[in-house]
Amino acid sequence: MRDVIDTRPLARWLFAVAGLVGLMVVIGGLTRLTESGLSMVEWKPITGWLPPLSEAAWIAEFEKYKQFPEYQKINIGMTLEGFKEIFWLEYIHRLLGRVIGLAFALPLLWFWLRRKIPAGLHGHLIAMLLLGGSQGAMGWFMVKSGLVDHPDVSHYRLTAHLGLAFLIFAYLLWGALSLRRAPRMQSPAGAGIAILFVALVFVQILSGGLVAGLNAGLAYNTWPLMDGQIIPDGLATVSPLWLNIFENALTIQFQHRMIAYLVLLLALVVWLTQKGRVSNGGRHMVLATVVLQVALGIITLLLHVPIIMGVLHQAGALLVFMGGIMLWHGMARRAAESAQ
Repeated sequence: MRDVIDTRPLARWLFAVAGLVGLMVVIGGLTRLTESGLSMVEWKPITGWLPPLSEAAWIAEFEKYKQFPEYQKINIGMTLEGFKEIFWLEYIHRLLGRVIGLAFALPLLWFWLRRKIPAGLHGHLIAMLLLGGSQGAMGWFMVKSGLVDHPDVSHYRLTAHLGLAFLIFAYLLWGALSLRRAPRMQSPAGAGIAILFVALVFVQILSGGLVAGLNAGLAYNTWPLMDGQIIPDGLATVSPLWLNIFENALTIQFQHRMIAYLVLLLALVVWLTQKGRVSNGGRHMVLATVVLQVALGIITLLLHVPIIMGVLHQAGALLVFMGGIMLWHGMARRAAESAQ
């Protein structure tokens, strides 16, 4: 008879990697807000572990940066010391990506060789590994868009990079929550309102990526009115009409506000209707994190997106998303237990 595998070490490992991915999301937001993301103009996934270690190496790196639009159109005349300031944050961001890769791949190999992985989980872990690798490639694909003519990354690629990070975080967190209680991946079925909540929050996260990518939060810095109106003029100035939701900065900020109100409303519905069906802690966490995130969003807007508030707002999105995933997992588990 085969020994029962203790999956708690696997769960702790996935929780830890999910935490690192969450930290990566926050640092990514900081990198964007400080406009540091285009300071490293080469992608060396294997050999790029070390930063410049001598003055000559720093000068050579700076000379590479000078060949690209961000220096030529925005930072012309920047000193070497100024370059170092933006370089270090992007370097830390990329270094953390490599650390996450090792933090996943090495324990995976150890668990695999020791036969500590339950049947049916191998495919999920390989999928997580491949998603992590694709995120690194997506990051460079994003950076490349800012190294051509316009010294800013594509807001579409930025949004894709952000969305993939949250999907990876969700996959890791779901796996960790599942393995904490049972030697298998929990089915997502049986949690309709929680699925709706997570889906809406994810759409809002993608909307936030568009806001960040087009710097849409730096205009119309009033609330609750926008440009002096509840529904501002100019929401449909781009042709064709559907393109406004992706290209019109006014429309993008407006829809980000509207989705936020929908998320808040749905969080209230969850809190009011799910008493006795989910844990009170889960209900309270969902509502509290959404209220906090809405408040952070309003303050960030009114203060014209200071760096610290922008970072807190991105971290708040992560907390709301995490609360939704935990609620979804808990409801799905209870549905599965009731069906047995």
